[in-house]
Amino acid sequence: MKPWREVAAPHPDVLEGTFQQSEFAADITAVRNGEASREYQQAPAFFERTYITEGMRLLLDSVFRRLVGRGGDPVIQLPTAFGGGKTHTMLAVYHLAKGKAPASQLQGIPPILDAAGITELPNARIAVLDGIRLSPNQPQKRGGVSVRTMWGELAWQLGGDAAYARVKDADESGTSPGKEVLSQLIADHAPCVILMDELVAYIRQFEDGKSFTGGTYDSNLSFIQALTEAMKAVPTAVLLASLPESDKEAGSQKGINALAALSHYFGRVQALWKPVATEEAFEIVRRRLFSDISDQLAAEEVCRAYADFYAANNGDFPPETQDSHYFERLKHAYPIHPEVFDRLYEDWSSLDNFQRTRGVLKLMAKVIHRLWKDGNNDLMIQPASLPLYDADARNESIYYLPQGWDPVLERDIDGERAATTELDSTKPLFGAIHACRRLARTVFLGSAPDAGTVGGAKHHRGLELERLMLGAAQPGQVVGHYKDGVRALVDKLQYLNSANNRYWFDTRPNLRREMED
Repeated sequence: MKPWREVAAPHPDVLEGTFQQSEFAADITAVRNGEASREYQQAPAFFERTYITEGMRLLLDSVFRRLVGRGGDPVIQLPTAFGGGKTHTMLAVYHLAKGKAPASQLQGIPPILDAAGITELPNARIAVLDGIRLSPNQPQKRGGVSVRTMWGELAWQLGGDAAYARVKDADESGTSPGKEVLSQLIADHAPCVILMDELVAYIRQFEDGKSFTGGTYDSNLSFIQALTEAMKAVPTAVLLASLPESDKEAGSQKGINALAALSHYFGRVQALWKPVATEEAFEIVRRRLFSDISDQLAAEEVCRAYADFYAANNGDFPPETQDSHYFERLKHAYPIHPEVFDRLYEDWSSLDNFQRTRGVLKLMAKVIHRLWKDGNNDLMIQPASLPLYDADARNESIYYLPQGWDPVLERDIDGERAATTELDSTKPLFGAIHACRRLARTVFLGSAPDAGTVGGAKHHRGLELERLMLGAAQPGQVVGHYKDGVRALVDKLQYLNSANNRYWFDTRPNLRREMED
């Protein structure tokens, strides 16, 4: 069987370790200004890497229908915390409305157009209002005019100086234009798409009772109210806005108030959005990190070997691996093992600052970069494959955890001085399969997010023995060797705990360490 590296090649930015910079290039304003990297700037390259989830498909269907005047929602609100690629969704709409490349060149788009009964999209005008790029007290030079407010910016982007002239007085006085003026402005430039990103970040900067060149807190809220009403009156115009999903994301008290007010206006005409299903998450991550799988047969052969291995040792692995559906999950997730996703999506995403999709992408990009560099030959990337000896991968994983994990990783889990490395090198039986290191990494991935929480995110601390085997063992290996490895770890490690057939790491030393001291 072929190892993953011979079947699935990572994208160049993952191989070169520049993934993070290119992720930050997923910025709607950078794309509008032509400053983003190729994979975001060019529509065909963007859709190659974008997996269209069910939620995104429904949203694009609605936008298409709207732009050709066949129904669809006038206002769509995207919650930011759902980890299904809010920026990706906005960029998808931007590229499609821009119409620079024919739909036939955009992966995943023709079937959506067919389903909506649309042959080709009309070219739409696009306005991008980015709350982080706009400033309440700094007018922007646009062509021959100085634009002060959001409504001035909207008019100028839709129709240049002539359109700006319509709202010039309202822009200069900082008072919101009425619904009629906005309806007329939008109708004259329809079909059009308005994308509003980071709206709360902009509006929370307006202090009560103070007037800025960008207007006042109230005039900005009045503008949003008038705009959402105006969108309904123009059958070929659509507005997409992103709002934080929780008060915590909104920031200050001012942000929370702004969020409540905006949710109220958008709430009246919004279409809500369907979150990402777990199987879709596999595909998003795979698309973003790996180029196409070069040898489908080899990939399927590996997945079949795992499924058969689990069936042949059914008492040693979790019950779900015995279900025929598990083979499908292996194929969906390949070259990453589904158990990696399950741990990250179920356990790690319970951590406050771990964003579901972006957190998984950032961590896995560093993991894959290092594994590729080191010539890792595992059949699939399992929890046991995580190169926690690598400073980048280690820092990314402990970044989300409370203080105190460095010594645990250094001493007990991975690296030249770790006890697991010593165990593997003194016992050839373990060393041949790196049993101790693989087991320790698996325990870390499955138990670290639970540490320090009362009762843990789950009802019971730690991973069961079957999950440990699932995270570490590969087809063709003897499960019993790993079981021996677990016993060796329990005898030797200072931060590993076990009770009731469960195993977990903690930042506090266990009883053995206390006794030795």
